[in-house]
Amino acid sequence: MPFDLLPFAAPLALLLSAVVAFVAPPRSAGRTARLAEAAALLSLGIAAISAIVLLSHGPVDSRVIGLAGAGFTARIDPVSVTLALLVSFVGWVVVRYAATYLDREPRHGAFTGWLCVTLASVLLLVLSGDLVELVLAWIATSLGLHRLLLFYPDRVAAQRAARKKFVTARAADAALIGAAVLLALAYDTTSITAILTAARDGAGGGLAVAAAGLLAIAALLKSAQFPLHGWLTEVMEAPTPVS
Repeated sequence: MPFDLLPFAAPLALLLSAVVAFVAPPRSAGRTARLAEAAALLSLGIAAISAIVLLSHGPVDSRVIGLAGAGFTARIDPVSVTLALLVSFVGWVVVRYAATYLDREPRHGAFTGWLCVTLASVLLLVLSGDLVELVLAWIATSLGLHRLLLFYPDRVAAQRAARKKFVTARAADAALIGAAVLLALAYDTTSITAILTAARDGAGGGLAVAAAGLLAIAALLKSAQFPLHGWLTEVMEAPTPVS
């Protein structure tokens, strides 16, 4: 359908804002923060357009950008659109708040850059229509958040929280990668839509059951559920917009 690649414009705009924030001189921090806010608002607008597309055309998948049928594709369905709207709105609020909170902070630009990278990764994650894309966006989100947690590297508690988060996140990454491999083997495709369709028909067998278990473990680790929530209590050592 026309504009099927439009959802990718949201994370792309945030990534471009991140590049500008990283390379701009410190005296331009205010302008880069406003650019990041504009990118976040654009993302919210694109998510709203995606919701309209969903209501008028139903769930759709974009063309695949990649090789051998695997790569990047945007999936527009009720779950992805709802999460994209939520992430874009909260992201805009956080970006706007950070612009004021970190005003005159020497490394304001770096914070804005990593914040945009993290938001772009989360948007790509919730819109993922392919297992390869899902894994890459999942890992990128974790690495971006790690940089935000270490914004004040001289704070011992912040370092401790970042280390705990890093170890837990790598375990979650391993579980997700394992699940993705098992799903690809079970269904002979990396397309999430194709996998869901086949799963509804009862295909997949033992490999699919094992993949479901790994997905549950990945979600448990990523969401910092008890007893793996310890790093959350130390996040307050990072800038307030992070927490």
